[in-house]
Amino acid sequence: MSDRLAYVLTLVAALGSGLMAGLFFAFSTSVMGALGRLQPPGGIAAMQAINDVIQNPVFFLAFFGTALLSIALLIAGLAGWAATGTGWLIAGSVLYLAGILGVTVIFNVPMNDALAGVDAASAEGAKLWSDYLVRWTAWNHVRTVAGLASLACFCLALR
Repeated sequence: MSDRLAYVLTLVAALGSGLMAGLFFAFSTSVMGALGRLQPPGGIAAMQAINDVIQNPVFFLAFFGTALLSIALLIAGLAGWAATGTGWLIAGSVLYLAGILGVTVIFNVPMNDALAGVDAASAEGAKLWSDYLVRWTAWNHVRTVAGLASLACFCLALR
């Protein structure tokens, strides 16, 4: 892999990691708190709508595009194709893939799926919602920190 290509891919991966970290930060610091102030039916309905709307081409490009770049950079780092910053490339890639993609797939998406299947006005919905707010937000904090750490590693690889 040429140095120029590695540089461009790393820069774009850094930007993608930053975008994801910012999105998750906004949810952790404001959106989930605001939804938690609503009565359960309102909070559930709002989160169900958010979970539907976020599944769009722009989000998917940033989220999965950065994951693909992370895979490419991880391979480049492990194969020694990157001239400099190999350790930072590997670290940034692993942080993104495990801390953002992995946590999303293993924890946040299943919780979103469970929330999507509940009647917002039911007692079952209210019980699920109180647990969801705490657990989903905790895992979202992990994604936020992983995104920031991935961003930092990719930036350090660019030095």
